Amino acid sequence: MMQSDLPSKLPPKLHVAVIMDGNGRWATRRGLPRQAGHAAGVEAIQKVAEAAPDLGIGTLTLYAFSADNWRRPDGEVRGLMALLRRYLETETGRLARTGARLEVIGRRDRLPAAIPPAIARAERETAGGTALRLRVAVDYSARDAILAAAAGARDPEDLTREGFSRLLAGERPCKDVDLLIRTGGEQRLSDFLLWECAYAELYFTERFWPDFGAADLAEALAWFRVRERRFGGLGSAPVAAA
Repeated sequence: MMQSDLPSKLPPKLHVAVIMDGNGRWATRRGLPRQAGHAAGVEAIQKVAEAAPDLGIGTLTLYAFSADNWRRPDGEVRGLMALLRRYLETETGRLARTGARLEVIGRRDRLPAAIPPAIARAERETAGGTALRLRVAVDYSARDAILAAAAGARDPEDLTREGFSRLLAGERPCKDVDLLIRTGGEQRLSDFLLWECAYAELYFTERFWPDFGAADLAEALAWFRVRERRFGGLGSAPVAAA
């Protein structure tokens, strides 16, 4: 795993979220089918997840498939679902060995029948991991998640900021996002962790996701390290001094 002196300079247990964009364009520019780009994107997940703990990241949330991605061609959707199933089958053991705890957020009722049991098995087999909390968003919509949480509110305390955050997280509390990274050159949130990103620093890179690796993650964190996070106040010190 990549070594770095960043953990000594960054607050512990950072929550970094990534919109993994550019797989299809990466493949098209190489004269390859879009599915080849998605397959290369899965390999990038492994590299980034391995580097994350040594870079001071405690939680890594990856946007793999949005609720709106069902609009893509059937063949591409089937290919993405096959990649997800293969990832769960082949990577669970490695994640468990490296101390990563896998969690999948988003809806499961619309996924192919074989995938929800595979998700549950992977979550169960990695539940003891403490080195990294790896969250993968599948069939996920932040707006839908917020609406579902609001519908579940039962008392006034649920509608405070703290109470609603707990309601939104359900049985798996998670701190707000510190740094959101989007690859592929686009600069939008695309319905990803809207509540949790209220005070996230936003980092956009032209690099396509399959080319994004440990060095790119370290570069994003170096940028984050010198940001001033004031949270609405004044005169806060840079992140590095926190």
